[in-house]
Amino acid sequence: MELIRIGKIVNTHGIKGELRLLSRFPYKDKVFIKEMNIYIDKKNREVINTYRRHKNFEMITLVGYSNINEVLKYKGKNVYVNKDDIKLDNNYLDEDLIGLSAYANGEYKGLVNNIERYDKTTLLIIVNGDREYLIPYDLIDRVDINDKKMYIKNIEGLFN
Repeated sequence: MELIRIGKIVNTHGIKGELRLLSRFPYKDKVFIKEMNIYIDKKNREVINTYRRHKNFEMITLVGYSNINEVLKYKGKNVYVNKDDIKLDNNYLDEDLIGLSAYANGEYKGLVNNIERYDKTTLLIIVNGDREYLIPYDLIDRVDINDKKMYIKNIEGLFN
């Protein structure tokens, strides 16, 4: 079982056991659903009962909890899901791109080292020796997970 981090419980909300999560996970509609198994701190398996969005937060309640005192123990903990439980349209998660070889115009540009998520954009960090490139996620042309290759639309000056 491979666990993927989907957010962090930053606080409780109200007195009925609702939890407030901060999440930059790109596939929220695939994981924040009723009856989804989540793993708090990689060890405590819980099941989502309800979900709603409130301001910048994901709000969930857990099956079997109805009181703030029962969920206070989870405050400040990271939340994970089993990768196999996520049903994706494109058959890969962003995290699967890490370690792929990046190519532009048929030329090797480096390895995807990390992914940075911001409010308005997602950047791929591609490293080649001592050079580091920040490439916008939407410049990905295609991905071949089996060959461990990613092809990027080449824009003049992108890799200079």
